[in-house]
Amino acid sequence: MSEEANATEAEEWRVRAETAEATLQQVKQETSEKLIRAGLKAEAIRAGMVDLDGLKLLDLSEVTLDAQGEISDAPALLSKLKHIKPWLFGGAVSSSAAAHPPRPEPPRTRHANELSHEEWLAARAALLRRR
Repeated sequence: MSEEANATEAEEWRVRAETAEATLQQVKQETSEKLIRAGLKAEAIRAGMVDLDGLKLLDLSEVTLDAQGEISDAPALLSKLKHIKPWLFGGAVSSSAAAHPPRPEPPRTRHANELSHEEWLAARAALLRRR
């Protein structure tokens, strides 16, 4: 009975150890993925990426961490992405003009009866110059 209890207890400890090792491997993998994403975000900001959602286009399965926990090929990876999809990065020359936001309310036009004589003369002169 003692041997049977010891065997059961040993089996229980073995199962617990295997579970702990599996959990440890899962935590290591999750931590590695988070480090890779954080490193790529930092490198993308340095490279001038406008929208960090563009990082979802990268295949993270080929990205690895070196001994110091740094992504060794991040600049090359982002350079390749910048070459393939340049619109994800800032600094590109645009042919369109920047739009100004509209005013909160349209400018109020003044009626001629509200103007002083000098204001009316100036407004009249400006109107005649436009013709």
